[in-house]
Amino acid sequence: MPRLSDLPKLPGAVTGGVLPGGVRDVPWRRSPHWSGDRESREVAVPGPVLDQAEPLTGPCVATTRTEPAELAKFHVPEVVFGPGSLAELGHAALRVGARRPFVVSDPGLIEAGWVEEAESHLQLAGLRPVVFSGVTPNPKDHEIEAAYQQYAAVGADVIIAVGGGSCIDAAKGVAILSGNGGTILGYAGVDRVVQPIPPLVMAPSTSGTGADVSQFAVVTDTTLHTKITIISRTLVPDISIVDPRLLITMPDDLNAATGLDALTHAVESFVSRAHNPLTDQHALHAATLVTRNLLHTMVHPKAAEPRIAMAQGSLEAGMAFTNAILGITHAMSHQVGGLLDAPHGVLNGVLLPHAIRFNAVTDPERFVPLAAATGIDVAGRPAAEVAEAFACRVRELADAVGVPRGLSALGVTEADIGTLTRTTLQDACLATNPRTATAADVAALFRQAL
Repeated sequence: MPRLSDLPKLPGAVTGGVLPGGVRDVPWRRSPHWSGDRESREVAVPGPVLDQAEPLTGPCVATTRTEPAELAKFHVPEVVFGPGSLAELGHAALRVGARRPFVVSDPGLIEAGWVEEAESHLQLAGLRPVVFSGVTPNPKDHEIEAAYQQYAAVGADVIIAVGGGSCIDAAKGVAILSGNGGTILGYAGVDRVVQPIPPLVMAPSTSGTGADVSQFAVVTDTTLHTKITIISRTLVPDISIVDPRLLITMPDDLNAATGLDALTHAVESFVSRAHNPLTDQHALHAATLVTRNLLHTMVHPKAAEPRIAMAQGSLEAGMAFTNAILGITHAMSHQVGGLLDAPHGVLNGVLLPHAIRFNAVTDPERFVPLAAATGIDVAGRPAAEVAEAFACRVRELADAVGVPRGLSALGVTEADIGTLTRTTLQDACLATNPRTATAADVAALFRQAL
């Protein structure tokens, strides 16, 4: 594996200043990706020619209820973005009714000092926070139950997550149980959370999961060794506070994994059966930001502009996939993660190139704008060739950040494929994959990825 200092520089990657330890020492200035990258990022998304489009109709009296043919829905939280934005946590919690906020985090965030800073902002707002830090990667069903029991015992109200996707998913789990009762595993699937839940305020500490803006929660079933996916509009947080300073304490392996997770969100939401024009532009821009900046955050972990770019890339990818949903990469990676407690983003980095090739068999054209957004020359090239180049580009990035080339390096064996295939076919993310996948298809993909 190459040393980080020897990693290649991707085209157009930003470089910049340093994120110091203190909040007030971080200058806020607009980076190139706010007002236009140094290299053009505009990518045309194929659509109808204006002259050939159907005309819009005027007012009419409704006699029956019909769904519009091309309705686009886009649901996201209020977002507070920028270095130092964690200082808004107390005010944000007050605005959604907090008096006794419940902070969900993990030991790593406590050690890094972010939980203490979060508590101080809450206390300055006159609030009395309670902290639960018993969350591990790939949050477990029993961890969520334990967190809920503490939440109920102390009479807490607003639920706050300070941490990565595991902390955020655990916080959502506590909210589900508070408003709906039962056990967390009973909410697997789509729209099974039917009662209102407490307000949610999220402060993500990684640049990849998108959980801080999504309608997803993923929980490990420790009995069956699988992951369940809970999808509900009620799980979209009220406020997401995205402070890029929190990213500088990520270990390299977590930084790489969550960055590849964000790229997978961008790719899968763009090709999803449920994509729409509102999700497309966020997905494309997220793909640009991640591929241009992920390596630089590993080589220069405190450089401001790459971190800001990755925070925005993760945010936009999350905004895209929470509305367009995902696909076969996530359906498969969830199951490996549930079986082996393996890191989710690393699994996505291994599986995504195989999924691109699988989906490109039926619609390679859809991958052309994605390839262009990541710096691949697409002019005059057949779509199938471009899709293959894009799959290779993803694998090159995974290689550069140290992700294994196969699932076998993470502990998957031929003997696991039957179980993994069966549980993948039950994952909600498979429903929006652009190509229908049979059990034989899924098993073949797992074998290719070994």
